[in-house]
Amino acid sequence: MAKKKSKLRANFRKNRNVRTRKNDLTRTFNTDSEAIDDVESGQSVSGKGELTRKRTLAGAELVEDATGTIILPAVDKSICRQGKVLRVQGLVSIVQQDDGTLRQCATRRLLKTLSTEQRHIVAAGDFVWFRPEGENEGIIERVEPRRGILSRTSRGRQHLLVTNVDQVLIVASAAEPRLKPNLIDRYLITAEKAGIEPILCINKVDLVDPAHLQPLVGVYSQLGYRVLLLSVLNGWGIDALRNTLRGRETAVTGQSGVGKSSLLNAIEPGLELRVQSVSGETQKGRHTTTTSELIPLSDGGFVVDTPGIRQFQLWDVISEEVAGYFRELRPYVSHCRYPDCTHTHEEPCAVKDAVADGYIDVRRYESYLQIHAGDEA
Repeated sequence: MAKKKSKLRANFRKNRNVRTRKNDLTRTFNTDSEAIDDVESGQSVSGKGELTRKRTLAGAELVEDATGTIILPAVDKSICRQGKVLRVQGLVSIVQQDDGTLRQCATRRLLKTLSTEQRHIVAAGDFVWFRPEGENEGIIERVEPRRGILSRTSRGRQHLLVTNVDQVLIVASAAEPRLKPNLIDRYLITAEKAGIEPILCINKVDLVDPAHLQPLVGVYSQLGYRVLLLSVLNGWGIDALRNTLRGRETAVTGQSGVGKSSLLNAIEPGLELRVQSVSGETQKGRHTTTTSELIPLSDGGFVVDTPGIRQFQLWDVISEEVAGYFRELRPYVSHCRYPDCTHTHEEPCAVKDAVADGYIDVRRYESYLQIHAGDEA
């Protein structure tokens, strides 16, 4: 007996369906009074039929990944091939096949209309099944479960910057533009939540006295984070960075103008990524990288050069969870008098006492307060 195909009821977005009512219904009735007897019962509006946002997908599966519960549509593996998304440009995804060749792939309508909290359905780093079309084109039929996701909140939805990475380089600059510790803390929270190893890279150290960076470097180092001091101009730390990236899947992120593309050009000769100088008036970086892109390294592994950002709002982190992502706050949280202590105004509070006694860095505590309040960097 043939195995019965599994069926799954799935939710779709509001704009999934076209208009089902006939626009000329009234006009037809006015010109032909007998036409009312022939009106189709399908014109009535109900919770079922063509107006519902639910559809039954044959052969689909429900699985868990780093984004939550996702739907895996059925694919014909005798026709489709596997690949990895290197870059997403508008409606086209550049997919690398197992043999190294590239295809420009569109995304099937089913994936784009499924109800999801994600702003984009396909992201750089995704493993996908696609159906080949023509010589170098194709249609993405399914996105495989993800891990190691770097994302943020954008327009109330999850903006996937990159997926399936092992570590993330959080690049900041000692000057031009100025160092933003609170932005670094937001990246660290995202990395902790996603289970990605964070590595803090402070670039352009040739512009300041390195001694001025020691208090900040000391705080992060004592918390167990790896910190690299770099200078593309003088070549400081480039070999250490190259060794850190060897054989790993790495996301490179940070605000605009900190020198992410310059660092990648330094560790991979011949890459020639486009770079620009920082604005002399605003001391803010200019956007040169416009989309996340996977770049293979000659020593093995990939790096993902992500666009520079000026705001980084955390995704799926409520204020009650923030303290758990600050390593130095964790030992004191359970010693507070109130089980729901926010460590902001309560008395007595073990966290606030630790700050007053010098066991918790004041700057980090202030960063916690800002993130707990829910504002943007």
